[in-house]
Amino acid sequence: MAKEITSRNENYSQWYNDIVIKAGLADYSAVRGCMIIKPYGYAVWEKIQAQLDRMFKETGHQNAYFPLFIPKSFFSREASHVEGFAKECAVVTHYRLKNDASGMGIVVDEDARLEEELIVRPTSETIIWNTYKSWIQSYRDLPILINQWANVVRWEMRTRLFLRTTEFLWQEGHTAHATRQEAVEEAERMINVYAQFAREWMAMPVIMGRKSEAERFAGAVDTYSIEALMQDGKALQAGTSHFLGQNFAKAFDVKFLNSEGALDYVWATSWGVSTRLIGALIMAHSDDNGLVLPPKLAPTQVVFVPIYKSREELDRISSVVSQLRNELHAVGVTTHYDDRDNYKPGFKFAEYEMKGFPIRIAIGPKDLENGTVEVARRDTLQKQIVSSNSLGKFIIGLLDDIQNNLFSKALEFQRQNTTVVNSYDEFKSVIAGKGGFVLAHWDGTPETEAIIKDETKATIRCIPFDSKPEEGKCIVTGKPSMQRALFAQAY
Repeated sequence: MAKEITSRNENYSQWYNDIVIKAGLADYSAVRGCMIIKPYGYAVWEKIQAQLDRMFKETGHQNAYFPLFIPKSFFSREASHVEGFAKECAVVTHYRLKNDASGMGIVVDEDARLEEELIVRPTSETIIWNTYKSWIQSYRDLPILINQWANVVRWEMRTRLFLRTTEFLWQEGHTAHATRQEAVEEAERMINVYAQFAREWMAMPVIMGRKSEAERFAGAVDTYSIEALMQDGKALQAGTSHFLGQNFAKAFDVKFLNSEGALDYVWATSWGVSTRLIGALIMAHSDDNGLVLPPKLAPTQVVFVPIYKSREELDRISSVVSQLRNELHAVGVTTHYDDRDNYKPGFKFAEYEMKGFPIRIAIGPKDLENGTVEVARRDTLQKQIVSSNSLGKFIIGLLDDIQNNLFSKALEFQRQNTTVVNSYDEFKSVIAGKGGFVLAHWDGTPETEAIIKDETKATIRCIPFDSKPEEGKCIVTGKPSMQRALFAQAY
């Protein structure tokens, strides 16, 4: 199976697509720009969703659901918001079809034109803030901490499975607060939740920071992001959190009586991640043998493959495997037993390497005699013989080691591919050659940012939170700069 995958060095884009398709994560759809998430891919998304949902609820949020369709007039109320999404909006104009009288087939019934056109949800700020107006009268009604798991539609011209599709799955948090400070703290809290999830569950190091004005979410006062570095040296924005100020409250006239008895506009945030995280998982950890999944997000952590020649041998192996699986299930490990009789062990080994199962255990008649099993780990492809009597404890430790190893490896890659530069010539050389993250001084103007983007295709990923003040000069204009920005070419 591995031979069916294009090498990363040969064609990184094709390598990525090969893994998505051949690992059974997703497939192309008859609808242009849309994808089919297959059961295995959806199982990964369910693992992501379940953990994030727990983290959201631990921080006081509740799930709700709002309509897929948004009246077009709602978008016109917040100018920068409509400007940011106008080119991506899908619009519903009619509600009925009919048979064409000339026999040309099904056509739109022009008598069924909507009085007001509807936008298919690209994001939900407008419909939610129109709703919050009826929910909020007093400071006693605040804060509102709502999250929504949903699909959205953004009409993309160039699409890639998981990374950028016309329709995708995501979650979007929308919160309302009585003070600016509470809203800022909420936006910061949620970007930290995303960073924790990326590091501890995805085994993916990320850099947190503030977006430049040109890269902010449309309608936000401030946007925070987590930025990850993929193996081809490009950055991937893995999650964002937005401090919306009072912009949407003013657009939808959402006022409340504060604790001092005065009317004020509500303060807002929104934040979200999407199925793009599956693309990040693929590109952060996988290799030329296929998908590599961190154990915490693998739908199945351990697969047992029997090695046998007769039905009697299979029955004996199956009995032992049943006991071992029960032992692993008791300590929270997910397993699968592949006793399919129409595939040879070598085929199965290649299949589970392709699918990225963290651990593969082979067991045959000799293993039964010796009380052992052969354990292979997906991240390093190393194998070792382990006593079946201590398998549970060993597997728990090995899963932790794989999770930590994937993070350490990705962190070292990020470190080796983060470059500090002090001139524009050096900047252009690194971006064109080595790639990766580049830390450089910038004068803070959108004009200079646009020049860099136009000439190098590199954008400011963020102004890192943990970067220290440092006097310097902008690499383009030579004007004073007090802090380095994080640049990269990006997905």
